[in-house]
Amino acid sequence: MIKVLVADDQELIRQSLKIVLSSKDNLEVTDAVANGQEVIQSIHKNHPDVILMDIRMPKMDGVQCTKVIKENCPEIKIIILTTFDDDEYVYNALKFGASGYLLKGVSMDDLVNAIETVFSGRALINPDIATKVVRLFSQMAKADYAIQVGHKGIEELTKTEWKIISQIELGASNKEIAENLNLSDGTVRNYLSTVLNKLELRDRTQLAIWAVQTGVDKKVLE
Repeated sequence: MIKVLVADDQELIRQSLKIVLSSKDNLEVTDAVANGQEVIQSIHKNHPDVILMDIRMPKMDGVQCTKVIKENCPEIKIIILTTFDDDEYVYNALKFGASGYLLKGVSMDDLVNAIETVFSGRALINPDIATKVVRLFSQMAKADYAIQVGHKGIEELTKTEWKIISQIELGASNKEIAENLNLSDGTVRNYLSTVLNKLELRDRTQLAIWAVQTGVDKKVLE
């Protein structure tokens, strides 16, 4: 029996998943929760084998929650089940240890297969997402797995810009960054454009890769 935890901020989706998955002979839905904080609480009580995790959730999103879980309970398998296929979400979810990345709309049979696949220790990624992953790793390979930026650009970064970069590293959208840092969406866009110009980077994906390699959290704390 595979114990499954469902995490989605939309009640209709999480309850529907709970009902359908519970009807499968080899699956047991231990809980259905609405955000990352509730996921953390639930895993300590119910010890699931696999978590179906949405990306965009309040209080703690799927990317941050994946990071926390894999650091503390690496044996738990995580499948991201979301409508969002942005490069940053894909990169960060897989970087922090997700075993699967599926888009909502996948058939129930395919979802059950994904649960069984990751439970067995393998990975499963939606074909459309797989294309992004291949492209992303191709970028990283061409960059020799290291994004290089000039020291002058780094020295010119302000404290707020470091905070923006830290949020990008976590896979946050402009709207989420604005909420987290108490800024307007337009201000965040301007900051991001300025950061990319200073570091001479092409896009958010390159910035996210560089942020991971650089250890941005340390800079934010300074």
